[in-house]
Amino acid sequence: MGGAPEPADPAPAQDDYGSGKLGSWQNLARRIASEDRIRDTLMFNGIFMFGDSISVQDGAALERMVTAQTGDSIASHDWSGEPASAAVDALAEWSHRYGLPGRIVMAVGTNDIFDPPAFAAQVERTMEIVGPVRTVYWVNVHAGRFKKSATVRAADERNSAWINQQLDQAAARHPNLKIVRWAEYLATQPSGPATYLRDGVHTTEPVGQDARNTLILKAIQGH
Repeated sequence: MGGAPEPADPAPAQDDYGSGKLGSWQNLARRIASEDRIRDTLMFNGIFMFGDSISVQDGAALERMVTAQTGDSIASHDWSGEPASAAVDALAEWSHRYGLPGRIVMAVGTNDIFDPPAFAAQVERTMEIVGPVRTVYWVNVHAGRFKKSATVRAADERNSAWINQQLDQAAARHPNLKIVRWAEYLATQPSGPATYLRDGVHTTEPVGQDARNTLILKAIQGH
């Protein structure tokens, strides 16, 4: 999601899952920490974070919030449009090149609505890379693009729930996988998601951004 062109509403014969196809994302906006920041964060056992376009937008504010509240630094690898597989590739690269701190935030999965069955394997890859001692905080997903047809929007929501179910199943197997329940937060708001999401995916600023970042902060703090 993010700077990528919106996929066309799919024809049923061409799309098994109803949300369309993931567009090209490799040239979209990104936020990647410098090597110095990565090494400093690791030295002081801060937090590594891997995210998509929501984090490209919200990541700087999250970093400020976490540092102000906990004193921890975050080194981020946020890339618009990427699916979980690409984020886990980046996690593997950082693990090999630098090592890993004790806490990892994974804020990806929204772009996996286009191919939900591929998601579970990426969660397992993540847990294999980090091992049983480090903690992974994974932000679950909500997508329901406002400008799409009712059929596509329903598919987005169904596929988001499918991804979140796979996360819950993984958390049952891995005690060190903690779910940041963004989807549940949105579902319980009396005003509905429109107050928090500007397009059905990305957060409004500052309301949605603050709400999502606060959920991540509370998870890191163990609340």
